[in-house]
Amino acid sequence: MDTYTRRRAQAPRRLTVVAASVLAAFALVFVAPLAASAHDELIGSDPAADSTVEALPAQLTLTFSGPLLTDEGSAELQVTDAAGTSLLDGAPSVQDNTVTQALAGTATGTVTVLWRVASGDGHPISGQFAFTATGAPTPAATASASATTTPTAAPTPSEASVVPTTAPTSAPAPSGDASPLPWILGVVALLVVAAVVYLLVSRARRTRDLSAAQPKASPTPSGSGSDDPAER
Repeated sequence: MDTYTRRRAQAPRRLTVVAASVLAAFALVFVAPLAASAHDELIGSDPAADSTVEALPAQLTLTFSGPLLTDEGSAELQVTDAAGTSLLDGAPSVQDNTVTQALAGTATGTVTVLWRVASGDGHPISGQFAFTATGAPTPAATASASATTTPTAAPTPSEASVVPTTAPTSAPAPSGDASPLPWILGVVALLVVAAVVYLLVSRARRTRDLSAAQPKASPTPSGSGSDDPAER
């Protein structure tokens, strides 16, 4: 087998190596980032982040995008008032994708929530947010305000009484949502690679078949039918 024929025979093997290298690069570029971004995340809470409530609720509820690990100690919360006093009442409870934490005491002002849970894939995730508790008006202030009003005038509602129980703020938008764009780009890249490999393999096969079909030149016989003038 000459050098040309041997190179043609090795062409499909080289194409296979190139295709495997391209697929490996594709996996590193597209699949790895998608797997890394698949962790669960906080999608809502009650009270909601940056909302205003009239008084500290009896419990705090956190809702995540997927089921969480329910092992003991897998969920940790810190809930403190503006002075840094803890408002926790016992340990948190985890059920499916929801964490519930009982609260105790009173709070006026900013309430800070720090949370840490174990995602369904075992990866720990954490974050924090805050909401505001206005606190109920004191009886003395209410009596004083009603005593100073005239009999014909309607009592003016206090500022705290007009604050809605829950501000119409939406839950914080989850950060880092997996975009479908990497999947689309990955599928397109895979189709392009498959088309290129198919064309190269088909071309190599056609060249090899044409080379095999060409007739081999017969060697020129020596010493027969010589027309050398010296032999005449």
